[in-house]
Order: sequence, then C-alpha cells, then structure tokens
Amino acid sequence: MIKLSKFKKYKDRMIVTTVAIILIVIIGMTSSERIKITGFEKAIGNIISPVEKLFFNVGKSVSNIFGTIGNIGKFKEENEQLKKKIALLEEENRKYEDIIGKTDFLRNEARLKEKTSYKLIDAQVVGKEPGNWFDRFIIDKGLNDGIKKGDTVIQGVEVNKSLIQEGVVGRITDVGDNWAKVSSIVDESSNISFRVTRTQDGGILSGSVDNKLSGYFFDNKADVKKGDKLFTSGLGESYVKDLYIGEVKEVVKKEEDLMKRVVVAPAVNFKKIYRVHVISN
Repeated sequence: MIKLSKFKKYKDRMIVTTVAIILIVIIGMTSSERIKITGFEKAIGNIISPVEKLFFNVGKSVSNIFGTIGNIGKFKEENEQLKKKIALLEEENRKYEDIIGKTDFLRNEARLKEKTSYKLIDAQVVGKEPGNWFDRFIIDKGLNDGIKKGDTVIQGVEVNKSLIQEGVVGRITDVGDNWAKVSSIVDESSNISFRVTRTQDGGILSGSVDNKLSGYFFDNKADVKKGDKLFTSGLGESYVKDLYIGEVKEVVKKEEDLMKRVVVAPAVNFKKIYRVHVISN
C-alpha cells in the first residue's frame, strides 16, 4: 500500500520527466547539425523527395508557360520593329549600290559641267523602247524647258583616262510640252558625219539593227587605223560640231569595194543611260 501511495505521489513528476526525455530525443533526431540520419528518416525522405521534385518541375513549367504567353505581345512588337529597321537598311543599301554603280557617270557629269562651253539642259531618262540598247528613249524635258526637235543630246565621256569630252548620244526627234524622244546614233535610222582628228579625213556613220556603229570614208584612200578617234564634223548640221563619237575598232577594205569602211566603238555606253544633257542652241 505504501508503494502504491508513493507511485501516485510521484506520478505527475514521472510523466513530465518522460515527456521531456522524448522531446530531447526528437530534437536531437531532427537537428540540422547532425551528420547522419536515421533509417526511418531516410525512408521517409526517399518517398517525399521524388514527389517534391515532380511538383517543383510542374510548377516551374507552368510558370514558364504563363511567362511566355505574357511576352508574346512584346515579342510581336519587337519583331515588327526589327522588320521595319531591316526594310530601311535594305533601302539604304540599294541607294548606296545605285550611287556606287553610277560613280563614273556622276564624276564625268560633274567634270563636263565644269569645262563645257555649251548651255546644257539636264534630263532624266524615263522610258525606252524594248531591247537591251537605248537606241530610242524618252526624257522628262520638253518644249516648256526650251528643248526643240533636232537638238543634240550628249553625255560626259572620258577620253584617255583624264580628259572629259562631250560624247554624242543622239538627237531629239519628237518633242512635247514636258517630254521628248531621243533617237541615238546606234539606231538604224541614224546617220552622222564624222572626221578623224589625226588626219581630218571624214565620212558617214550609221546605226544598224544589231546596234553597231559603222560607216565609210569619202576618200577610199583615207589614212585611218584602229584606235583613231572620231568627232562630229558638223556637215549637214544634224549634230553640233566637234562632239566625241568614239574610236575606230576595225578597218575594212575589200578590193571590190570602192569605199574604205570602219567599225566604231561608241564612247557612250548605250546599255546604261540614266541621265543626259541637251545642248540648247
């Protein structure tokens, strides 16, 4: 009876002590500073870890999807801006290429205007007849600008890599208020009188269906050779005198032919004509 009464007396103290011991053990088992974990904790961790990883990855993917959806509008706007910038850069590049392609022409044009004694009317080519050659074309100047039928059309051309001359292109054949048609010297209907600067021998040149420039000398014994330079003679008053035509490419003399013939390389490039000058008389 005495023992039972003692147990009842210390019962509360024993319960408190037991609970304290259990708490101390639990704290020790869950302490972050422990190097080892128990088998029970390890088993629980092995079960929970894959589940946590799955939920983490799912949450991350969902977050990325919503983030991407939110940026679609921003990406679209940036894409449109980049397209506009690319279009502007391409346009600038085309302009630079155009300028580079016309470098020689623009340089010759500027130097011609510095030295020429003629009053020139600048004109832009706005149309041409079908074909690879500018044998007949339209310019954007006409009667309102002082241009008349029969006026001579020229370009600045380089001679001997240093001297710029008025290179003959053709003449005005039709004219309106703000336009005019040019028939070039390589057109098959064209005839132009010439002289050789070295000997002063002269003759007539004509265009042809294949846009070649060829002709004959008045004197079948004329002194002419490959490389001789030809200028307009002014005979017939079809063209202004002393304009550069080109140089002799080939001399043809057949025994049965009473005339000495020549093939001429024009000074003007009749495959590339952007702008011309009309001599205003």
